[in-house]
Amino acid sequence: MSVRKSGAAIFLTQASGGQARRSSLGSLAGGSFRSMTSGEHPPRHLERRWATRYSFRAELEIEWGSAVLRAKTRDISSNGMFIESADTLWVGAGFTARLALERPVQMDCSVKRVEPGRGMAVTVNVSEEQHQRRYQDLIASLTRPQP
Repeated sequence: MSVRKSGAAIFLTQASGGQARRSSLGSLAGGSFRSMTSGEHPPRHLERRWATRYSFRAELEIEWGSAVLRAKTRDISSNGMFIESADTLWVGAGFTARLALERPVQMDCSVKRVEPGRGMAVTVNVSEEQHQRRYQDLIASLTRPQP
């Protein structure tokens, strides 16, 4: 396994017999995920992420004012995620989200980028200690290879 840093992006590659490959990881509390390599989503703009992101599918509830929207995660990192939803908010909008896992995780989010018709990229701030620990445990489980 090798780690390569290019500008602000960090790429994780696992070599097997001279060929790069990605391995599928198991599931934590009902979500599904796999490590993302640089070839999966061709860059459309300059990569500014500093945290490794992982493909992670889970149901999500968005509480925005009195409205509750349902969405799904596409990928997740220690400081953000991409949320797939036809109903997106605008850049700068803040909301509370709850990952619908076996042990739900509640977090405050801020919209950083919107892809109309696809979803939105958000930063994540987990303030309550029990939710913060669950989120950290989730991210840690994504970094460990599963049997």
